[in-house]
Amino acid sequence: MLGRMPILDATRWMPVALTLMSGGCVNISAPEKPIEINLNINVTQEVVYRLDGEAKSLIQQNPGIF
Repeated sequence: MLGRMPILDATRWMPVALTLMSGGCVNISAPEKPIEINLNINVTQEVVYRLDGEAKSLIQQNPGIF
């Protein structure tokens, strides 16, 4: 799953835990520049329709029906 970090991932949490246990402090600050996320999204849609023979011939006989 994207965005979830395992709780027992020691490689990520060990430095923080060691710093806190040794009496140090951890400073967390916001970045000076805003975080920019560019997403290029392309949405396409395809419509497929089928008419049975009777409906097709009815439309051909009456072209002004629609």
